[in-house]
Amino acid sequence: MSTAPTVSEPVAALSRHGVSVWLDDLSRDLVRSGDLERLVARGVVGVTSNPTIFASALAKGTAYEDQVRELVASGATVEEAVTAVTTTDVREACDVLAPVYEATGGQDGRVSLEVDPRLAHDTARTIEQAKALAATVDRPNVMIKIPATVEGLPAITAVLAEGISVNVTLIFSLDRYRAVLNAWLDGLERAQEAGTDVTGIRSVASFFVSRVDSAVDARLDEVGGDAAASLRGTAAVANARLAYQAYEEVLASTRWADLEAAGAHPQRPLWASTGVKDPAYPDTKYVVDLVAPDTVNTMPGSTLAATEDHAEIAGDTVRDTYTQAAEQLDAVERLGIGYVDVVTQLEKEGVAKFEASWEELLGTVEQAMAEVRESGGQAEHR
Repeated sequence: MSTAPTVSEPVAALSRHGVSVWLDDLSRDLVRSGDLERLVARGVVGVTSNPTIFASALAKGTAYEDQVRELVASGATVEEAVTAVTTTDVREACDVLAPVYEATGGQDGRVSLEVDPRLAHDTARTIEQAKALAATVDRPNVMIKIPATVEGLPAITAVLAEGISVNVTLIFSLDRYRAVLNAWLDGLERAQEAGTDVTGIRSVASFFVSRVDSAVDARLDEVGGDAAASLRGTAAVANARLAYQAYEEVLASTRWADLEAAGAHPQRPLWASTGVKDPAYPDTKYVVDLVAPDTVNTMPGSTLAATEDHAEIAGDTVRDTYTQAAEQLDAVERLGIGYVDVVTQLEKEGVAKFEASWEELLGTVEQAMAEVRESGGQAEHR
């Protein structure tokens, strides 16, 4: 007789301290095998996806063959097929997480779906696709992911103003994060002015973590010396902690107080890219060092497993660290490593990586559709 999944003490401790654990992974196998439901029983309360995750899922196994065959028979284009496949996965995951959504009053139980990353610098088309994706998934717990590019900011405002919940992604810099917070407030205010019920709008801001250390550490290694070595592995957490300080400042504003009085909900900081890339660091580094109330930590499967197994959650590790965090980033800057240069490059690379994954996803679906046509409507088992 199998034992029902239980919530580990580290995950339970994160929840007690205000951190929602989301899974940074999604596939049809994950949903239909019952694995996602079992993860929910272990304390996972949300799911994020991105083009890289979908490209990986589509390249494996046979879970998508029936739908691909139906899409070919219907005459769907490759672009239409990709939309159908990804929205189906998200819709089914939304249904699995619906009880969490209901139990938390809409705060968690969320599943995120990203707009085509090739639209990252096209405001109008981002708005159009975000609205279309939300309508296609047709679930109250879906979140549409919009990148925090300069062109993405007005799209974030416009989509929130339509009453659609938004996950803002690819945030690396503090200045851009402050602009995201402003875009979020603008969106809520516009929704309120239009008579839309703001109580149903939720948002998270995905602040990327580990990639900052990867970029800064590489530059520190080039500088060399004891001072540089002592700063390795400090920039990412310091950056995220100062982002939380900016979040607290906005929540202390009269502008937010007016929206809160109307029933609006905060845009929670979400720690993304929390898988540790440097084996010299603890594998739960970006979990235990970023514990703060009203945050989300979206973890790849390996980080979730490590957290469940041995993470030591010691309470809030963010709110009393702002002075130290600022000093650490200043020390990095004094060594000639420009903060603006680093975060600008990371955003550029982040968009490019997602675009490449999207092209890979298109190619994978196109190949699968071609195989169906060549086999007379019967998908090849790869």
